[in-house]
Amino acid sequence: QAYVFASRMSSVGALSVSGLDLKTLLSIVRNWKFAAPCAVVTLAGVWVTLKDWSLYSKYRGKNLPPVYNKGLILPFIGAAAQFLWDPLAMGKRGHAVYGDIFTVYVFGKRLTFVCGPKAQEQFCKSSDEDLSQQDAYKFSVPLFGEGVIYGAEPERRAEQIKLVTSSLHTTALANYVPMMLQETEAYFSKWGNEGTTDIYTALSELIILTASRCLMGHEVREQLYEEVAKLYAQLDKGCTPISFFAPHLPIPAHINRDKARNAMVKVFKKIIEDRRRDGRVEKDVLQIFMDAKFKDGTSPTVEIVTGLMICLLFAGQHTSSVTSSWTGLFLLEGARQGGPANLLPELIKEQVASGPLDHRAIRESMPLLHASLLEALRLRPPLIFLMRSAMIDIDIQGLTIPQGDTIFLSPVFSGQRSDVFSAPTEAFDPRRFLEPRNEHLKFSHGWVGFGGGRD
Repeated sequence: QAYVFASRMSSVGALSVSGLDLKTLLSIVRNWKFAAPCAVVTLAGVWVTLKDWSLYSKYRGKNLPPVYNKGLILPFIGAAAQFLWDPLAMGKRGHAVYGDIFTVYVFGKRLTFVCGPKAQEQFCKSSDEDLSQQDAYKFSVPLFGEGVIYGAEPERRAEQIKLVTSSLHTTALANYVPMMLQETEAYFSKWGNEGTTDIYTALSELIILTASRCLMGHEVREQLYEEVAKLYAQLDKGCTPISFFAPHLPIPAHINRDKARNAMVKVFKKIIEDRRRDGRVEKDVLQIFMDAKFKDGTSPTVEIVTGLMICLLFAGQHTSSVTSSWTGLFLLEGARQGGPANLLPELIKEQVASGPLDHRAIRESMPLLHASLLEALRLRPPLIFLMRSAMIDIDIQGLTIPQGDTIFLSPVFSGQRSDVFSAPTEAFDPRRFLEPRNEHLKFSHGWVGFGGGRD
């Protein structure tokens, strides 16, 4: 019908409008409802076919990664349904069938998945000129804001990242520990001696409380905590799988995300204005951002400061709440099982022996606690994928990944490799990260928990 309609429409131009009767016009209108989508799909299919032909003509004779063709694969959209529904499950199927490197077509984009110590090392060590974070994470611009991190020029982005990391330097973190302890003791003092709780909800609340005090300032903690927590939840819900492909698509999640970000700017604008008016200087990350100067002598605008605060929240709140929750769940499950699986008595003894809780004690005197966090991070990483855009052709393990591919690396898969870890999927075993085993040190990038220090 689509082709019949197209043929009919091609001849309409040779007819006068007065020569068309009502029946013919109604037929055209009826067919249009069916033909228009068909025409769009046909044109899209032709575009994808030409694009593929061009790609394989260019790389004829080169060994490209195998193409994923399992499950529901549709014209033009490819494996989009699988990717949007459960990208991790799709990635697991792909690695099981094709090995460490394979390519998936989604909405005409080539997504190439890589895994294994050598591929992970190359992924993490490559420069931004070869494998670009900037290009891969462009979808975050509506979230953080124009001119912030992945929405900034490379030189300014480097300055912003340096500013963010310096605000969480060892010295700065040491100053935050007493505030974190106060928030923690106050939060758990309300629990009583027994009861039931959702550990993820509880730790998410606690981490937002500590973040609001240490990062965003006492004004947020004491007066605006509930409002900021609500706005953060709306921002978080605005980051969906479809956002990667269409970050500005006017869906409810994106509309609410944009409203929440605008409201967040208003919150921090008032705090900044009040501090400057009263001449107050606080010991928090917000103050560090307020006082910052870039190399060209300019200071971050309110919009930039807000974007950096949102970036910090996303970098810390989600990862911290997920990792601490899984650590707690694994330790409690071990206590329920008893025997060698119960690490709580040893952890308590370790804490008592370390003396007063401070930054030094936490870093240097609690190896089993640190190993428990790493093991939870290995088994249940909060980041399921890290991404880069191939700015040039990349050769990995004898395969050529074409320029323009988006490369995906999964901390989930890297933590479950038997060539790196012993019995990687069988049990919670923190001692694998301690002497004499140190399984994670077998390769320089055998395990990528967060991103090799760059994500």
